[in-house]
Amino acid sequence: MRDFTYPATILTAKTLFKVLGMKFQMTGTEHIPRTGGAILAANHISYVDFIFDGLAAQPSGRLVRFMAKKDAFDHKVSGPVMRSYHHISVDRDNGQQSYDDAVRYAREGEIVGIFPEATISRAFEIKELKTGAVRMAAEAGVPLIPMVTWGTQLLKTKDHPSDLTGRGKTIGLHVGAPLEVTGEDPVAETARLRAAMSELLDRAILEYPLSPVGQWWAPARHGGTAPTLEEAARLDEQEYAARAARRSAGR
Repeated sequence: MRDFTYPATILTAKTLFKVLGMKFQMTGTEHIPRTGGAILAANHISYVDFIFDGLAAQPSGRLVRFMAKKDAFDHKVSGPVMRSYHHISVDRDNGQQSYDDAVRYAREGEIVGIFPEATISRAFEIKELKTGAVRMAAEAGVPLIPMVTWGTQLLKTKDHPSDLTGRGKTIGLHVGAPLEVTGEDPVAETARLRAAMSELLDRAILEYPLSPVGQWWAPARHGGTAPTLEEAARLDEQEYAARAARRSAGR
């Protein structure tokens, strides 16, 4: 794939992060292959995760093709940009096409970024994962790489004020060892992926320069005040119901 805007955008972003005094904690980046395809499965704690997740592939000289909502591709401004980055449009009404595109990209040697939780975790824990990441990696015959991001929830997430400047913030990017998957038991292999991501998350929280105790942005299990996974699930259900009601009223 020919890339013109993507590398330039990354360079601009790195410069901006430096100007803003942002700091990065990066571990395990050597697990990103320098050649060949892979599925990069990352946690989802903010609206800006994809902006930072791709930085974990930079030490290996790679670009990540993220799976993103179709809405971003339909927008008159973001659409051309997303297509120029060769990201993958995800249409909830036609998920098979985006799945097939992701498998094809990986087979052709691209690194495909996916958020297997599907939606932002209000608990800042690893939610139940969809099996798509495992099935894609198995079908494409490429490694499945677990990853977690930490600190992006301080910039823009659900239910809290935004601070998009990111001035002085620290962002953690932690990559785990690749998982070889066969797809014979996607549920069991997805459980392995979740366990690997949870382990990375615990390490990210422990190594973060700010204590999680008493903080809204930290999981209850680590002493934070974020909802538990069960409480977050109830909030998600309320959000989905309200969204459905709005759609129904608009008909």
